Order: sequence, then C-alpha cells, then structure tokens
Amino acid sequence: MFTVLTGAQFGDEGKGKIVDYLSESADIIVRFQGGDNAGHTVVIGGKTFKLHLIPSGVFYGKRLLIGPGVVMNPASLKDEINILKKSGINISPRILGIDPKTSIVMPYHIEMDELCEKNSIGGIGTTKRGIGFAYADKILRNEIKLIDITDKDRFFSIYEKIAPIKEGMVKVLGGDPTIVTDKNKISEYLNLGKFLKDFIVDVSYELNMGLRTGKKILAEGAQGTFLDVIHGTQRWVTSSNTIAGAVSSYLGIGPKKIDKIYGVVKAYLTRVGEGPFPTEVHDETGELFRRKGREYGTTTNRPRRCGWFDGLLFKKAIDLNGYTDIVLTKIDVLSCIDPLKICIGYELNNKVLDYPPEDSYELMRCKPIYEEMDGWDEEICSCTNFNDFPKQAKEYIKKIEEIGNIKINMISIGEKRDQIIFKEK
Repeated sequence: MFTVLTGAQFGDEGKGKIVDYLSESADIIVRFQGGDNAGHTVVIGGKTFKLHLIPSGVFYGKRLLIGPGVVMNPASLKDEINILKKSGINISPRILGIDPKTSIVMPYHIEMDELCEKNSIGGIGTTKRGIGFAYADKILRNEIKLIDITDKDRFFSIYEKIAPIKEGMVKVLGGDPTIVTDKNKISEYLNLGKFLKDFIVDVSYELNMGLRTGKKILAEGAQGTFLDVIHGTQRWVTSSNTIAGAVSSYLGIGPKKIDKIYGVVKAYLTRVGEGPFPTEVHDETGELFRRKGREYGTTTNRPRRCGWFDGLLFKKAIDLNGYTDIVLTKIDVLSCIDPLKICIGYELNNKVLDYPPEDSYELMRCKPIYEEMDGWDEEICSCTNFNDFPKQAKEYIKKIEEIGNIKINMISIGEKRDQIIFKEK
C-alpha cells in the first residue's frame, strides 16, 4: 500500500498532525520534496514539536526516509536530530535513511536568497533558507549532493569548479563572495558529511522493495498545491513540485503503485509571503482567524495572511492531485464567527468564473463571489462524533463537499493528536 499526502491550499493546512496520525499504521514514512523551508507541527501530550526535514511520523519509531527530491541543509537536520534526542527520541541510521542524491543547501545559497529578498531582486517573500537556489543548482547540474560531502577529495574536485561561479553570483548580488571559500564553513560541511554518512541509503530501492514485501508506505509532501513550481501561482511559488504526481519522479516510484492520495484542506484559507489571494480579508475577521488559529509561520513565525475558504482553488487542487480522501482541519477556529463565507465564484472582466484562471496576474484581479452561511456559537473541539457537530457546522462541511464533488473523510477539531473525527463516506 502506497499512500501520498499533500496540502490542498498554500501550505500550513495542518499536514504534520495528519501525517503523524496516519503514520501509526504505516511501516515507512518518506519526505519527497522541499527543504527546511517547510514546517510541520505535531502536538503530543501537551508538548509541541516543530519539524522541518525529518518526516512527521518520527514519533512512532517507524522507518523514516528523506528522498532525493529534497534539498537539505545538513546543519538544520543535525539540529533537529539533537532537539529530538533531548526529548528522548533517538534518530539513528536504523530509523532514518537519506538518499545520496539529496541536494545540499550550501551557505552561498542562503546568502543569495537573503540578498535577493533584501534588495528586492526578484523577492517574493521566501523563508530565506536558500531553497530556490539549491533547486536551481540541481537543474543547472552545479549541485553538491549528500554523497559529495562525505568524501573530502570528491568534494573539493567538484567544489573547485563551482566556487568561482558562486563567488561571482554573490558579488553581483551585493554580498561578500568570501562566504563561498570560507574554510570554517567548508570544514563544518565536511564534518556534517561524516556525521550523515551512515544514514545514506538508496531510497527508491528501499521503497520499491518495501512495496514488493507488503509494507505500507506514506509519502509526506511539504508546502501546498498552489505553491507548486509549475501548477501553483507562479511566480509566487516554492521551488519544487508539491502535487501528488511529483512523488513518482522525486522518489522513483511508478505512478501505478500509488493507492491513496490524501488532501489536507483548512476550513478557511491562509498564505505566507506574496502572491494572489482572492479571498484574503484585511478587517477584524482576518485578525480573528489569525488569533484563534495561531496563524504564524512554523519556520519563520511570520503572521499568515488570512481569508475565507476558496471553493474554486479547492476544485483545482482536487484536479491537480487526484485526491481519493480529504481531511478538513481547523474547523474549530470558525466557532463564534457569524456569518461565514465561502467563495463559490470569481468575477473577472465582467465575467463570472467557476474555475481559477491559469494566469496568476489574472487571479490577482479576481473578485470573489461569496455564499454566506450561518455560523455557530458552540465550541466543537470536544466533540467525539460527527453527529455532535452543530447543524451549521455540518452544513458548512456539506457545502465544501458539494463544491469539490468529493467526500470529507476526516475532520481535525484541534491541535492535539486525538482531536480527529471520522465522518462516514
């Protein structure tokens, strides 16, 4: 059984909690794209864990893998391993495997990212973690891979060809090019290579062997559908493919081997950084979403932009991912907000649209058409059954199902691990 989970919006949908839940019945949990720009939050026993690279299934002691489609800052990974160790969770090579082809985020990647954002040279509101520049080097074939930093001679044979190019780029962007040849930073990365050498495995081989022997595999995506580098709201996107189909190319798994695809969708909408957001609200309702939902970035702590649920983007996310199952999160945040609104159409150039325009600049100009719905006063975070939900909450969920022509299978009603309601299909 091979299961994929992705976010159906702009990220921050609550994927970490759902991956943690699904991991209990999985044998292997694998991260297939992104880097430490992603942040997945899991709350267990009143303690909050914020993960950036290690798959969210870590708390069950299952086999964890980081695939070659990820770009990895080895220093961030080691810090994450050490933080988990302090909580009694030991991440050994028996637990974690990393593909040797995983691209490494180098210091000059981070420097160039920061310079671009600082000087508004193509700035889009990134996390300044160097992710985009690391992916660019993969495409340009100027990357440093995990296997490269495990061997000093191999590393320098590659690095001496790359370094002059990177020095020139940093200088053009207005930075200090010595960051490229800083001996202390290079030594640090070689030491990190020694530390990570024992974690190296062929991820594609292990996954395919696992499927042949009947293991259950869960592939965890980062960010969200509309941050996909191709199908998202270009140019305001991340640097990887975030939709479910990317699993095949990033992990080396044939598409026919995918059995289930979970989409995680928030009951309202948020976004971090720049880019189109037709249903964004700037009044007290937006502040209410932010305050009640604690809408601040896991990685950056930046306040998230907030708005009403966008039914048109939801329909497109279903098309792009081929979801078989939908998980709705944070509906508890909507308690005591009345009336509620759901976007059921756009107005653009005096025309009514029932599907998002392909061009991001046109999406920016779209005006949402809303359907108002009654809110509810009851807090639902203590409900144990869908029948316990207020009538208005049930109607709100039903409306989302009608828009997407898909059933919602699971509903998260709080941040804790056990605050999940199952709804009959």
